[in-house]
Amino acid sequence: MTAAGDLDVVLVDGYVDEPAHFGVPPYISTYPRYTAGALVDAGVPEENVTYYTIDALREERSRWLDVERADLLIYIGGMTVPGSYVGGTPAEPDEVRELAWTADGTSLMGGPIRFGVGEENAGASEMERKDLDFDFLAMADIEAAAHDLVESGLEGFNNRYRDNEEIDRWAEAGAFVVEQHPNYPDYLIAEMETSRGCAYRCSFCTEPMYGDPSFRSARSVVEEVDALSDAGVRDFRLGRQADILAFGGDGEAPNPDALRDLYGGIREVAPDLRTLHLDNMNPVTITDYPEKSREAIEVIAEHNTPGDTAAFGLESADPVVQEQNNLLVTADECLEAVRVVNEAGGWRPDRDDDAPRLPKLLPGINLLHGLTGERPETYEHNKQFLHDVYDEGLMLRRINIRQVMAFEGTEMDETGADVAHANKKRFKKYKQEVREEIDQPMLERVVPPGAVLEDVHFEYHQDGKTFGRSLGTYSLLVAVPGERELGRTTDVVITDHGYRSVTGVPYPLDVNAASMDELTAIPGIGSGTAGDIVVSRPHDTLPEADVDLSRFLSI
Repeated sequence: MTAAGDLDVVLVDGYVDEPAHFGVPPYISTYPRYTAGALVDAGVPEENVTYYTIDALREERSRWLDVERADLLIYIGGMTVPGSYVGGTPAEPDEVRELAWTADGTSLMGGPIRFGVGEENAGASEMERKDLDFDFLAMADIEAAAHDLVESGLEGFNNRYRDNEEIDRWAEAGAFVVEQHPNYPDYLIAEMETSRGCAYRCSFCTEPMYGDPSFRSARSVVEEVDALSDAGVRDFRLGRQADILAFGGDGEAPNPDALRDLYGGIREVAPDLRTLHLDNMNPVTITDYPEKSREAIEVIAEHNTPGDTAAFGLESADPVVQEQNNLLVTADECLEAVRVVNEAGGWRPDRDDDAPRLPKLLPGINLLHGLTGERPETYEHNKQFLHDVYDEGLMLRRINIRQVMAFEGTEMDETGADVAHANKKRFKKYKQEVREEIDQPMLERVVPPGAVLEDVHFEYHQDGKTFGRSLGTYSLLVAVPGERELGRTTDVVITDHGYRSVTGVPYPLDVNAASMDELTAIPGIGSGTAGDIVVSRPHDTLPEADVDLSRFLSI
């Protein structure tokens, strides 16, 4: 039997992405943090816990020696809603197998990876678990498995779910592991759990597999934020829940006082935070409890940071699809929920320079295709809903259109995936129509020319431009003329719009230092005017132009 105090443990983060949980950089999920805390609670010293992302292992092969020599290797991964990622690349099957083969010590794997079947991407949801050659697979909570495995002297564990009392300890105790993340400290956002499970049973979703909602206390979440803040984290996302409005209640009705304790407490222990965003908000809560929901949304908008997004799981505006998949709201009910969030949270905070900022809190809409009952009319119902939102002058921060993945244990018939495949051409055409007719004009409404995005972090170069994002929920992709130093952070003023991204220039842009590309990116300034500005430098005042240059330029 191996004593816990003598163990060397390596945690490898292959990344997770679930309906209510982000974990691909710049996000760090709860899994590695809670697992690290569970190990410490079981007696492993902090200094004996080494954390690597899969990208860190790719970048430096010598780190694989730590995997080989560890007494215990723990791999965490799994994508139940995989997407496209810029900040990191989820682990591939061969990499996960290599981890197991490399480890001389005991090996354990877990996370949402347990939902996987088939074989495609081991970092994603579809894989052959039996071929991955780990000693142990955690079929419930990886953090509970790690704790119990260490307590058993690496002999074994019973699959189980952890309880909130354990998370009270483990969340705070595992905060130290963030300091080993490659993005630490400047470009790392901590995913925070407020609850797990769901009171509803949508046909396609894995969240009900965790059971009915189990809420943490505001005190527990605030203490975790306090520990993460002490460790150097300044960006937080309350994303790990099915419905933020239900926090501290009975799983359905809003509890504004509990949200005051949560948000007010976070602001108190982390007064210098840069980001405080959320993710999931159930529109059925707003329609069932309109006044309490409005009060709760006002509390959130008072304490959060601009650009926050409340993702609404409408999934389909087609009444036939709604009925056959246990969906919760009609299109009309969702439209009313969009109105409420716009009214209670869609205001823009002031800046000293009077430049527009992003609204505090706006709804996002999730539309899911391939569900049981989908038909050609489904596409028209969805488009009509989006047009109704736009025509009413309302704002949506994000429209997420994706095709369903069928998971073992959900209620959805796997023929839904066949429906999505059969409608591939129609889906592609419809998605392009939404981008052109709704996404672009909506983006111009949400982020008008002259609006300022704060703390944009430059990530990559492409086609002579530098692309970056601010930290937060569903951050806008921003293109800036020229190839700028990657990893640098600056404010950007918006000059133009694509379907789902924007163009801008650094803000404030010095008229006497701006490049021709930067000047011509400003609306109303063509190459001729830009040339005149350049050749007549230096300027003591802003040149005359057909636009208000003070929105974009400074002296």
